[in-house]
Amino acid sequence: MHVRISSVQAASPAAHVGLGPGDEVVAIDDVTPRDVLDYARLAAEPNAVARLADGREVPVAGLSGATLDASAFDGVQTCDNHCEFCFIHQLPKGMRRSLYLRDDDYRLSAMYGNFTTLTRFTELDLERVLDERISPLHVSIHATDPGVRARMLRNPKGATSLRWMRALLDGGIDLHGQIVLCPGVNDGGTLDATLADLLAGWPEILSIGVVPLGLSRFNTETDLRVATREEARATVDAVHLWQERALREVGRRFVFAADELYLLADEPFPPADTYEGFPQHENGIGMARALEGDLTPEPTRARGAPAWGYRPVRAPDAPTATRGGRGAIVTGELGARVIAPLVRALGSDADIVPVANRYFGGNVSVTGLLTGVDVVEALRGLDADVTAVLPDVLFADGRTLDDYSIERIEAETERTVRIVTTDAAGLREATSR
Repeated sequence: MHVRISSVQAASPAAHVGLGPGDEVVAIDDVTPRDVLDYARLAAEPNAVARLADGREVPVAGLSGATLDASAFDGVQTCDNHCEFCFIHQLPKGMRRSLYLRDDDYRLSAMYGNFTTLTRFTELDLERVLDERISPLHVSIHATDPGVRARMLRNPKGATSLRWMRALLDGGIDLHGQIVLCPGVNDGGTLDATLADLLAGWPEILSIGVVPLGLSRFNTETDLRVATREEARATVDAVHLWQERALREVGRRFVFAADELYLLADEPFPPADTYEGFPQHENGIGMARALEGDLTPEPTRARGAPAWGYRPVRAPDAPTATRGGRGAIVTGELGARVIAPLVRALGSDADIVPVANRYFGGNVSVTGLLTGVDVVEALRGLDADVTAVLPDVLFADGRTLDDYSIERIEAETERTVRIVTTDAAGLREATSR
């Protein structure tokens, strides 16, 4: 159970003491850290000493600037549910290996906003969470009816695991919840009952996100289907009604619908202030309004997951095109509907290239799930002198979901590619010449 260093920043304290990729930290003050949470706590001690696998000892301050290759050194707690709506079950072979890991780890929930079902949560886990104040946690709820939830998770523990939420809330731990809406399963009256139960039994929960089911062409669950426009509108209306009730009862809106539901329902997004700080921004809730707000002179600041020291770099060493000439902003079909009016509001005539996700098919149309093969196909139809502007959300460590590098995209399209961040600054960069 060693802590392996994957990279070291130049001129950092870690570089100064001679640390490099492949070095391993075995203990800090003779304590072996289990995960980044332990590592951060131990490394915060000013006089602590880190012991390396090769016998060297360095002051803990010398770890600054070292990037770790994992966040759970004792292994990620994997999921033992078999949810019929799980998108990982719908992944084809041949994608990045890390994509097939189904975690149900409360530590990743706190560090990166991953949602956990709590079906593997234990008394020891609760003790650690409360003792170390590991917060906030993000919980996959889906339904409060024990039978419905157990069927959705295909795990009998799903009927009882929500009991941990009361213990966590009583211990002062912040919680955010998620409901993946499956038409005919947990929508309609079941959704109303779930929100009623949550508001009555767990009113301290900071936010509940209602997000649509994602189905790819690789789905094998014949009972699952995507929501119709009418069903999406009914869900949005239900969320608004529950927001009004929550405002009366607990003084905040409590539940929020995903941007994708508003787009599917062909309804306008609510005002930015109704998202109450965007607590589920990274879950696709309020992203459109936050982006719009960040483009104003007094930008809105969306709260995301904590910025811990382990996360894949999206697009390292990305090539930068020379300014001037035409640019084409590549995005998903849903993303195009959001950014097109913003690009025009910026006074830009940049082309927008909505890429259909033929790789996954189904109703998968968000930008973050685009693959290299579909991007390449879309870019081939552009004039040769057009620079392709890609959002960095397409990449992890410089690779797309189907393992295309930036250089491969450039080679196959015979054009320059420029990478921008997936935020307001990136959109401004994408529209500049």
